[in-house]
Amino acid sequence: MQPSEVVMNPKQVFLSLLIFGVAGLLLFMYLQMWIEEQHTGRVEKKREQKATAGWGSVHYLQPGPRIMTREKIQEHNTNQNPKYHMPEDPKKKKENLLNSERAIRGLTETSHSQREGQALGKTTESPTFKLIEKHQGTKTFFKKFREMNWPLDIHPLNRSLVKDNKWRRTDETQEKRRSFLQEFCKKYGGVSHPQSHLFHMVSRIYVEDKHKILYCEVPKAGCSNWKRILMVLNGLAPSAYNISHDAVHYGKHLKKLDSFDLKGIYTRLNTFTKAVFVRDPMERLVSAFRDKFEHPNSYYHPVFGKAIIKKYRPNACEEALNNGSGVTFKEFVHYLLDSHRPVGMDIHWEKVSKLCYPCLINYDFVGKFETLEEDANYFLQMIGAPKELKFPNFKDRHSSDERTNAQVVRQYLKDLTRTERQLIYDFYYLDYLMFNYTTPFL
Repeated sequence: MQPSEVVMNPKQVFLSLLIFGVAGLLLFMYLQMWIEEQHTGRVEKKREQKATAGWGSVHYLQPGPRIMTREKIQEHNTNQNPKYHMPEDPKKKKENLLNSERAIRGLTETSHSQREGQALGKTTESPTFKLIEKHQGTKTFFKKFREMNWPLDIHPLNRSLVKDNKWRRTDETQEKRRSFLQEFCKKYGGVSHPQSHLFHMVSRIYVEDKHKILYCEVPKAGCSNWKRILMVLNGLAPSAYNISHDAVHYGKHLKKLDSFDLKGIYTRLNTFTKAVFVRDPMERLVSAFRDKFEHPNSYYHPVFGKAIIKKYRPNACEEALNNGSGVTFKEFVHYLLDSHRPVGMDIHWEKVSKLCYPCLINYDFVGKFETLEEDANYFLQMIGAPKELKFPNFKDRHSSDERTNAQVVRQYLKDLTRTERQLIYDFYYLDYLMFNYTTPFL
């Protein structure tokens, strides 16, 4: 081919120009985004400083828990009380079913980001900047926590309204429980800041503003009757005995702490009396199983029952697969211990350490289901409730059934292998230790 013949046709010229044009456009867009990102970063920093100004000291949070190895907790448990000594797990290879080395981990959720934005005040900026502000709320709030000297000392209860000397023994027990929990959290809590999303952390806490109460709901530990008490204190009902189960759980009459903005949460955690009521973990688990799977249930059978039967029952019949009824306790335990559950966790058998965060929120009152009436009535006196208001002792549902107690639990555990019983204990290990419950017979 002669040099004079090397000529590009019009199509080649057009294609070359198009390629160079697109490349130039992409380069221009990249540079523009980079410049905007740098500018936004500087603006965010100024807004962050403005948003956190004036919050003052934080007094209600404890140090965020570090990863607690089984050996370290075992040493603490043995030193506190030899009778709680935990034997070595004979099936350590089962760890794929249960991450027993893990303590309370931070959970990150963004379902309440709108409330975070409201807490930072009004803005007339673009929607994009508003979204940035919403997610900055909790981030800047927790940034303040890192700068604090954590309050490791518990504060004394206000007993000025308790006039009767008969509560002396109850008061001494209460002090022991709080001190035990405090020492446990101090020893294993570390000094890191809370990693859990704030709104998730307080999502189980009910608010009663008149008597300044915060109650953390632990299902299967008297929570239905406690919510009845809160409704009476709120003036929503004259008596706890006149409130139905559906009104308690589906009426939405009570406020939760996560419905407030950041400042509202902060103020109430610092000034209100915070209470949590717990129960022996194994009893609570069996109680939840009996309630949800041994009686007709339009939610737990189709949602949990069908998934459990499908995965853990070989050759399941079509009827069981279709309606989810008839789940056995052994199948339920297999679901609980499975790290790849076919359906997620539920608050009725979730650990208290992940419902109420007792090593992050410094609870003023720690009640137990085993002494529920005594603890609850003492607490009502302490917060100045009406004298005629007493904690109800009736069974909320299935009143003809025997209450779940130690004897009932043993009947359910006998169908499990020793390894399965051990793994249940491992699953609730922190709850057993934090609240000083005796190791069950495995």
